[in-house]
Amino acid sequence: MELLRVLWILGCACMSSVQSLRLKTPALPIQPEREPVISKGLSGCSFGGRFYSLEDTWHPDLGEPFGVMHCVMCHCEPQRSRRGKVFGKVSCRNMKQDCPEPTCDDPVLTPGHCCKTCPKGDTSRKEAESLFEFFQDKDDDLHKSYNDRSYVSSEENSHRDSATDFVSLLTGVSDSWLPSSSGVARARFTLSRTSLTFSITFQRINRPSGITFLDSDGNTAFEFRVPRADTDMICGVWKNLPKSQIRQLEAEQLRVSMTTADKKEELRGKIIKHRALFAETFSAILTSEEVHSGMGGIAMLTLSDTENNLHFILIQQGLVSHGSSSAQMPVRVKLLYRQHVLREIRANISTDDSDLAEVLADLNSRELFWLSRGQLQIAVETEGQNPRQISGYISGKRSCDTLQSVMSGGSALTPGKTGGVGSAVFALHPNGSLDFQVLVAGLTSAVVAVTVEMKPRRRSKRSVLYDITADFSAGVDEHGGDGRAAGSLSRVEARHIHMLLQNELFINIATAQQQESELRGQIRMLPYNGLDARRNELPVPLAGQFVSPPVRTGAAGHAWVSVDQQCHLHYEIVVNGLSRSEDASINAHLHGLAEIGEMDDSSTNHKRLLTGFYGQQAQGVLKDISVELLRHLDEGMAYIQVSTKMNPRGEIRGRIQVPNSCESGSRGEVVEEDEFHELVFVRDPAELKKDPHTCFFEGEHHAHGSQWTPQYNTCFTCSCQKKTVICDPVICPALSCPHTLQPEDQCCPVCDEKKETKETTAVEKIEEDPEGCYFEGDQKMHAPGTTWHPFVPPFGYIKCAVCTCKGSTGEVHCEKVTCPPLTCSRPIRANPSDCCKACPAEDTPPLEDEEMMQADGTRHCKFGKNYYQNSEHWHPSVPLVGEMKCITCWCDHGVTKCQRKQCPLLSCRNHIRREGTCCPECIEDFMEKEEMAKMVEKKKNWRH
Repeated sequence: MELLRVLWILGCACMSSVQSLRLKTPALPIQPEREPVISKGLSGCSFGGRFYSLEDTWHPDLGEPFGVMHCVMCHCEPQRSRRGKVFGKVSCRNMKQDCPEPTCDDPVLTPGHCCKTCPKGDTSRKEAESLFEFFQDKDDDLHKSYNDRSYVSSEENSHRDSATDFVSLLTGVSDSWLPSSSGVARARFTLSRTSLTFSITFQRINRPSGITFLDSDGNTAFEFRVPRADTDMICGVWKNLPKSQIRQLEAEQLRVSMTTADKKEELRGKIIKHRALFAETFSAILTSEEVHSGMGGIAMLTLSDTENNLHFILIQQGLVSHGSSSAQMPVRVKLLYRQHVLREIRANISTDDSDLAEVLADLNSRELFWLSRGQLQIAVETEGQNPRQISGYISGKRSCDTLQSVMSGGSALTPGKTGGVGSAVFALHPNGSLDFQVLVAGLTSAVVAVTVEMKPRRRSKRSVLYDITADFSAGVDEHGGDGRAAGSLSRVEARHIHMLLQNELFINIATAQQQESELRGQIRMLPYNGLDARRNELPVPLAGQFVSPPVRTGAAGHAWVSVDQQCHLHYEIVVNGLSRSEDASINAHLHGLAEIGEMDDSSTNHKRLLTGFYGQQAQGVLKDISVELLRHLDEGMAYIQVSTKMNPRGEIRGRIQVPNSCESGSRGEVVEEDEFHELVFVRDPAELKKDPHTCFFEGEHHAHGSQWTPQYNTCFTCSCQKKTVICDPVICPALSCPHTLQPEDQCCPVCDEKKETKETTAVEKIEEDPEGCYFEGDQKMHAPGTTWHPFVPPFGYIKCAVCTCKGSTGEVHCEKVTCPPLTCSRPIRANPSDCCKACPAEDTPPLEDEEMMQADGTRHCKFGKNYYQNSEHWHPSVPLVGEMKCITCWCDHGVTKCQRKQCPLLSCRNHIRREGTCCPECIEDFMEKEEMAKMVEKKKNWRH
């Protein structure tokens, strides 16, 4: 409660200066001294959000616009603990001092290198092409502005990283002593950062009991135990892939295997990249009627965007025997309906190339109808004696991803701010039917239409595909502004299935006051992330009308929340139309904060900060939550709220209920304060090691979001933010008493009560009331009557607020610092960390080396250890590298922005860069300029 109350007190001052908070300071983060093992049996180093194996070397990448530091070499050095355990330690050094002395008079610096070399007119084509590709890759980076937050944690900006898709065809193993299986499976994988999610469907085999990933040497890299179910779909995730196995995955050297519980059947396949995965909207698994055949295939299909052409790529295994003497084998590809051949294509396949790409042109209306119903069959048959055939039915692409939509007023055809919300979840079945569940709340008037639509060609001309208003039932709201719709569309056309799976359809809500559109949202495929709550429960709607007091906003959202057996809370939030900062030039700004708390604001509230929003989606795990908050979750008296700069007290909110039995583990009804602290916030070290966001500091593991006092200085407070340790010095509040003293066991001075006779009563009160107050922000006990600046993760100490411990009640009262009235006409802020302005003095004191939240007004910027005025420009300095004159930074109202000098594109192949210049130039032009310079020098010498 008190943690979020501080954020509320700060109001707009908090959110408006969120861009200049301590998280955005471009000081290199404290790196772990020793990184725990990422994967079982694997040691290495973690640096910048990436994992490196022992003995690996690399050039550190500082992010945009600095890029890769080619003159700095980092090394993962193997170390051995006292117990003999091997671990990795990162060491970096500047390589520039090791550069050989060039033999020519005018050496040049080649892009992507650290040492200068003599220019060569006959540079090899391979080197020139690689350099050209290097600049092509970097070209887009030159136009991006810099956000200091990327320095703090590379994972915070990882939402921009693109995921990579892979596919595998699994067929019966032929090199086993067991008879080959007739089963076939298709697996789709998505690599995002270091997590590999997978969706597997299978036919003609019992549900497997385990999935095994094999490395290039055939060793087990990861095992996944398949949960029992009655479906032919398996969903799973492999977290924390080591760097070596990511390299093998991208090099298509990993294999996947699945076995049945009785170990009598095994399917195996190679994991590969494929160009067809991006556009695939229909698919098929092809099996053989033969027993123990070991044959199988998969087909990836898609419709043309404008014509009724069905493009497909077919991957097969086992049709062509390895002992076949013919390099090419003729096959016939058939399109069938109830065993009747509709289309037939002749092609050739071989053992070397198992792919077959073709187009079935101009499908008629009947064929499209059968395609949408999953009634078309694709078959591949070899020609000649003893023909072999595999076949399967075509249906909409299946995966563990979730079809969902958040409808908001900001996305309506005529955008508005009503504070309402719409939430929808869809399920597409193999027979083409589409189940839907829609919930709306907080609308201004009764719902008159619920429709699934295409993007309108013009504002005045909507393209309605399906009207599901008949399935809508209004709720109990007196205005008719809430309700639900649940049902199924049994006649979804093939073209619309294609558009649905391409994220090209929308759902629209019209009301009596907004006849065309009050809420609208795009139906998007939400990638599977390993959480099962999405498949078992409907999301909780988040709306401005649910905030207290209600907020009229164009934003909306929904959230999935669950509590596992370890009493860890998993959450996933999707938003639409969230208010953004007026400065849209930097899209990585923190423009939303997600919180969880209790509905009763008058009670002792255990509100917690969950995460920050950088796009439309946020997810995570909260492990150190209190027993009281878990109880409120069980009773349905908790909520999730998203706050923004425009609405710091909450823009959208939703009430959540998560049944759990986590209170059963407490030690009785009455828990002492110290016991309660240990019970809630101290967890199993083995569990911490498994968490990829854990910080390792001073020999101990710390959970993401936790705070502690470091051993190296007890007057600091450290916090863990996704593997990054950030430590802040304790900020002492100003004391109003004339006599102070410094206790040995405290960081801040206190009033000397012995010299103040007026404070005798207060001293007696403290002796009678020794319990004090527990503040969740810094997770510390404070003595009654003491004051302190609150610690609010991830922002650090907030100097613009002061908290006081009320000894009589044990409550913490926080309020914003009140600035005194000033008599001068032009007050100034002497230090950027000061909350209040003051009249200018004759000698302005230097800027303090502190870094706190600023109050309202023109804001300074802090970069490294230096402060800069608004609109001031400078060249940044990076450790081990020095001043980077090719990058210019400037202060924009408290936000540091940096940009590399934009260089023109060169048409030549061979590039060089001279000393003292930022942009490369063509070698030919450089040589010509050198010749001209020498000619001019000769003329000068001749004249003299």
